[in-house]
Amino acid sequence: MPSDAMAFPADPPAPPESHDQAQGQEAAGQAEVERAEDSAGPRALAVVDLNTASVADLNRLRGGGSIGRAIVAKRPYTSVEQLLSKRVLSRSVYEKIKDQVTVR
Repeated sequence: MPSDAMAFPADPPAPPESHDQAQGQEAAGQAEVERAEDSAGPRALAVVDLNTASVADLNRLRGGGSIGRAIVAKRPYTSVEQLLSKRVLSRSVYEKIKDQVTVR
């Protein structure tokens, strides 16, 4: 093989994309990610103990918002349902987080 064969690639480089093409591809990629998120099953969730979790951990519950201080203020709990009976959370918020919490 001649020594100059190493200096030149076998395939010519692809032409650079225009700025508009790159933005269009990025937007299409983002739309695909959003569709995948919508159709994906539930994410694996770590179950948080209502009696031992920190305020920050409780605030990270998906769909809960800033509920940590309210939950900590009414401790201890003997069941998850006490979030409703002690009037800590509304039913709509409770329905969103009930599968993410436990009482041990």
